[in-house]
Amino acid sequence: MSERRKANVLETTYFITLPVVGWLDIFIREEYSDIIIKNLQFCQKNKDLEIYAYVIMTSHIHLICRRNKGLLSDMLRDFKSYTPKILLENILENPLESRKNWLKLVFEYEAKYQSMNAKYMFWQKTSFPIELTNWEMFEQKMNYIHQNPVVSGIVTDASYYNYSSANPLSELKMNVY
Repeated sequence: MSERRKANVLETTYFITLPVVGWLDIFIREEYSDIIIKNLQFCQKNKDLEIYAYVIMTSHIHLICRRNKGLLSDMLRDFKSYTPKILLENILENPLESRKNWLKLVFEYEAKYQSMNAKYMFWQKTSFPIELTNWEMFEQKMNYIHQNPVVSGIVTDASYYNYSSANPLSELKMNVY
């Protein structure tokens, strides 16, 4: 992947988007979103990840985050390598998941032409990093993140969306910018 498309500036805050291949609606089930929350909590505790804002939409995740030690791109690489294994296992074993065979086929198809993916490809390759260099950019991206479920018609108020830092009951610990 091109270095321009990586979050590779030390101790820099980024706006990150992690889309599922084909923008598939995976995170429509709470148990899949909960897996993401647990993995982000692990990264906060063990990989020096600071999260300032986030939202888990049905087909993608937005984060405003940084890493105090090491490159954010390295942490994202590990996150994008580990989470599909857990998510795919849960998708394929979920008796309520009527789309499991179709999803498996899509993930196999997407991996077919990617040399780095042996059998399945879950996340798109890039995280679309945008370096946030000033407060105005930070605030604009944070508002975008928090309003995403509202604009999408999922909720009428950002604070009602369970998987967002706009929700006062969010399970992720937020850092203050």
